[in-house]
Amino acid sequence: MDYFRNHSKDLGLLTLRFFVGMMMIFPHGWVKAANFLTRMDTFPDPLGIGSTLSLTGTVFTEVVCSIMIILGIKTRLFSTPLLFTMLVAAFIVHGNDPWKVKEKAILFGVTYLVLMITGGGKFSVRD
Repeated sequence: MDYFRNHSKDLGLLTLRFFVGMMMIFPHGWVKAANFLTRMDTFPDPLGIGSTLSLTGTVFTEVVCSIMIILGIKTRLFSTPLLFTMLVAAFIVHGNDPWKVKEKAILFGVTYLVLMITGGGKFSVRD
């Protein structure tokens, strides 16, 4: 019991990393990756870099960065593009939408901000 008490923060961070990573990959990133060819010409381009590049960056962020966060590899570093992506989704892509549409991206964004501050904890591969 002392082990869990002494490592409660790190177990909490592991739990947070695992579940937020899985919730970002499935269904968000995985669906975009699986439908890449059909979406590459119509994906939103909020930064003016082209639909294909926007989709590529989003898939990389939502899948690869999430895997790194789950494993606890450079958690602070890989949380940064995820936070950026969620801010773009909430305030640019869904900028004119009602709060309930923006809410999920903001919640994800706050989670990535917390991970940027705390890091991945002791149960990380390489934080």
